[in-house]
Amino acid sequence: MDNNTTTNIVQPEESHDSRMVNGAAWMTAGSMISRILGALYIIPWFAWMGGQGPGDAANALYQMGYTPYGFFLALATAGVPSAISKQVSYYNALGEYEISKGIYKQGLKIMAFTGIVSALVMYFIAPMIARSGPSANANEAIIVMRSLTPALLIIPAQSVTRGFIQGHNKMGPSAISQIIEQVTRIIFLLIAVFTIRQVMNGEVVTAVAFSTFAAFIGAIFSLGYLAFNLKHMKTAFDFAPEESAGKLSVSPNQLIVSIIKTSIPFIIIATGIIVFQMVDQLTYSPLMRTFSDMSNDMILETYGITQANAHKLIMVLTSFGTALAIASVPLISDLIAKNNMNEVRRQFSKAVQLLLFAMFPAAIGMAVVSEPLYAIFYGQSDLGTRITQLSAVMSILVALYAVLGNILQASNLTRPAIKALFTGLVVKVLSQVVFVAWFGPYGMLLSAIAGFLVSCGMMMMIMHKHTHYSATRLFRRSFLILVLSLAMGVGTGLTKFGLDFVIDYNSRFQSLISLAVISTIGILIYGYLALKTKLADRLIGTKAASVRRKLRMN
Repeated sequence: MDNNTTTNIVQPEESHDSRMVNGAAWMTAGSMISRILGALYIIPWFAWMGGQGPGDAANALYQMGYTPYGFFLALATAGVPSAISKQVSYYNALGEYEISKGIYKQGLKIMAFTGIVSALVMYFIAPMIARSGPSANANEAIIVMRSLTPALLIIPAQSVTRGFIQGHNKMGPSAISQIIEQVTRIIFLLIAVFTIRQVMNGEVVTAVAFSTFAAFIGAIFSLGYLAFNLKHMKTAFDFAPEESAGKLSVSPNQLIVSIIKTSIPFIIIATGIIVFQMVDQLTYSPLMRTFSDMSNDMILETYGITQANAHKLIMVLTSFGTALAIASVPLISDLIAKNNMNEVRRQFSKAVQLLLFAMFPAAIGMAVVSEPLYAIFYGQSDLGTRITQLSAVMSILVALYAVLGNILQASNLTRPAIKALFTGLVVKVLSQVVFVAWFGPYGMLLSAIAGFLVSCGMMMMIMHKHTHYSATRLFRRSFLILVLSLAMGVGTGLTKFGLDFVIDYNSRFQSLISLAVISTIGILIYGYLALKTKLADRLIGTKAASVRRKLRMN
């Protein structure tokens, strides 16, 4: 009797831990591979655009299109995968499979509507956004923005399908669909840019417009893969109506209202990061004209370095936060449905620790290798190096914000989460003028760091009030992770210092060698320390313990 009881208690916890780690692993792999590919294509793209000058201008133009596109995409879809995932997981846990089916069907209808509306709105207000941006030629920015509207028509259907699959705790198809989307997008993009710039000697704006239109091509292939998986995997659609619990009755209209109400907070939280960027896009040029003597071309170039170049590099890091946020929503929602608050408390603490376990060393490592890293993708630049170092610090808070915001919503704490976001946004807006006036291009990042720091701090306090997680234990574990990461930073910093005597960072090949050597040493140092202190065992589980035993590190 006692043995059976123990099994019933322990097994669910092991299952929850496994689901959290495996789900995060799948989504991290998909997101990180996509981000890495999204960073690597910059090398030929930048060169084919024409090198440093035209490349920086093209990248700034590209970012001016993608920032409002990201905002409208978030309005149309950002909350939907998580909202659908949350609701499907909740009703599946109750055995209400018919309601889960209805959620997906109604979700597709909602997405068709929001996709069309978002595409039309972005198309027609593109001139207004372009005129307020840092581009000296508003017409070019308009062309780039409008080339992204077709993607807004198809990605909503893709997002609701991803959410439905994730609601069954199946993260693999979503992860693979991200990779397929990125690969097909990049292939089309590079072929278009090479043809336009190198073969036809066409305009930069034309090449950028085709680069952004590639988002539509990638979305088509991704949606096709998701549809194939949905047909062949076991979901709520495999259960006959009589197999559903049937204890709850929800009409189609009630489902639509429920999806919208659940989606809105997710949308607000997801657009928070983009709104921070929109503040930069709308205020950077006027502020720099007021507080500096930069020419319009120099303002555009520094904006491209600060908001486009470095941002693409740190997105590789923040992808882990996004992945962990996606993986945690159905798990937390499942536990909330079963009123298992002890496990909610434990999984929240575990999620934060997992995030910091990955983000602290990654961010510190990126700060150390920022010079060769930036040189590989964009060419040697002192400003680019320093901006990348500061962006690496910011990436920790951006990733933490993504995880905390999603977990709070999965825990039905939407209003406090939104309040935390808006408070941080107010801090960002108010500090933007002061920081840009004092620190120039660095000011945008410093004000963002201040805003995210406030939002994350508030979210941690909200979750503590709701679940009473052990803040002391979480702090001790986080401090240990930070110490190990700093030790790794010292080791890689000394390696970088030694390589500086023999490496010429104007050479991309030599920069790549430096990056490979420093990164390898950093991984070895952090991996050894994490295994030796058994920190990896506590966070990753038996797989880490198995590696430690094989290396005879007991």
